[in-house]
Amino acid sequence: MLKVENVSKEYPTPRGTLKILSDISLSLSPGDALSIMGPSGSGKSTLLYILGALEPPSSGTVTLNGRDPFLLTPKELASFRNIEIGFVFQDHCLLPQCSVLENVLTPALVSGTGNNLLRDAESLLDQVGLANRLEYRPAELSGGEKQRVAMARALIMKPKLLLCDEPTGNLDRKSAEVVAELLLDLHKSKETILIVVTHNPELANRLPKRYELTDQHLQSL
Repeated sequence: MLKVENVSKEYPTPRGTLKILSDISLSLSPGDALSIMGPSGSGKSTLLYILGALEPPSSGTVTLNGRDPFLLTPKELASFRNIEIGFVFQDHCLLPQCSVLENVLTPALVSGTGNNLLRDAESLLDQVGLANRLEYRPAELSGGEKQRVAMARALIMKPKLLLCDEPTGNLDRKSAEVVAELLLDLHKSKETILIVVTHNPELANRLPKRYELTDQHLQSL
């Protein structure tokens, strides 16, 4: 379970404190899926980074299955993120020197379980329609194919929480539809908590829970 309690985020600036998020609370269980929309600069990505333990809140708490990642040591935090949280970013962030299969296995290699999860990686790539691209490099793939690799990589460790920041933002309409469909199908089969930040209303409306972040607050739609 993901519990977000009274989370706020602010930054000091020469002109005073800049408040980004204010008193955000949320509770999600395995299998839940939600979208977060809002204008550019409203703090959507900041909230996602806090939920993904990439950035601490200024106040409030975030716990995943009872653990507060911001109380962990740096080494424990890195392991927590690698195992418990999957990320899909707008720019996919693939390693250009590695093959498709190696990219998907990266989190497993970091944790020392790469050999054990080889078949899982191949299965995930088959599910996203890339079984014939295992040895390709990212430069040989289309934008939609790169994003499908990123999705497989995000799921290889069977994370409790899957976070997607504009997963279809750089794709043409057809590729975006394919990625969205695969994302939702894969989520259903993995029983993860799925949170998608997007400007795409069609994608947002396909998720059962929809929120909007405006004026520092998260509101259910």
